[in-house]
Amino acid sequence: MVPAEILALCAALCWSFGGLIALVPARELGALPFNRLRMSMVFVMLAVAALVTGGWWSLTLEHSSVLVVSAMVGIFLGDTALFAALRRLGPRRSGILFATNAPMTALLGILILGERMSPLTLVGCILVMIGVVMAIHFRSEAAARHAFEEVRGRLAVGVLIGLGAALCQAVSTIIAKPVLASGVDPVAASALRVGTAALALSATLLLPSSMFHSPAKITPKIAGLTALSGLVGMALGMTFLLAALARGTAGVVSTLSATSPVLILPILWVATRQRPAGPAWLGAILAVIGAACIFNGQAF
Repeated sequence: MVPAEILALCAALCWSFGGLIALVPARELGALPFNRLRMSMVFVMLAVAALVTGGWWSLTLEHSSVLVVSAMVGIFLGDTALFAALRRLGPRRSGILFATNAPMTALLGILILGERMSPLTLVGCILVMIGVVMAIHFRSEAAARHAFEEVRGRLAVGVLIGLGAALCQAVSTIIAKPVLASGVDPVAASALRVGTAALALSATLLLPSSMFHSPAKITPKIAGLTALSGLVGMALGMTFLLAALARGTAGVVSTLSATSPVLILPILWVATRQRPAGPAWLGAILAVIGAACIFNGQAF
């Protein structure tokens, strides 16, 4: 059986690639229309996979109702807010804001679920968070002029949206944790959550406000990038995350899954052709050390 920590890191890696792939279509279509299209595509992928594996039969009515609430908070509200922040602030700033979902989840896990961490695990979580913040915060002057660093609209509004996305993710994780720990199939759980969000997002088409409708046409390129970002970042990433939550504590899983800004450093280096700043690499090293502490701390 794959350890929860490995699964959480796999989720982070998927989100690293998925976030970069999503940047262009999210800015072209707008946060809500993009998320609606993305969720609809991912639901079809996961629903077919759960049907083939028989995972749908692991869900009870009670499980399903809890997962629906989790989806409305974490995906419908949280993901839409995240892509709104991504569209306004770019991947670096939105990433550092969304990474705060890890300490939020850890705190909620202790207060609500009664979870506990060993001292070494706690130290590891702190090191990971410091490393993630450093990896996102520091960048070279040349990279700061890249299109990824462009701020659209008021910075304060983007920051509030990003923090709101993080809080939604944390609350959603705490809601879903007990159900996942009961042995529900993670692919079926992902499909139900994504399908719920897709249905809620589709309902927004009935609203007259322009924010619910895309200002741009869906071209084959945009559709392809949206599908790819959904497959990598949502279908695979969420399934890995839910599988990790079924086996590990919410605080540890959320912390390790928040390392995507560290994992994204070499990807950004290739994409922007600008080497990340030295302190960013130091942050990455701290995150690796912290992850090692978590692995060792969980062993005791």
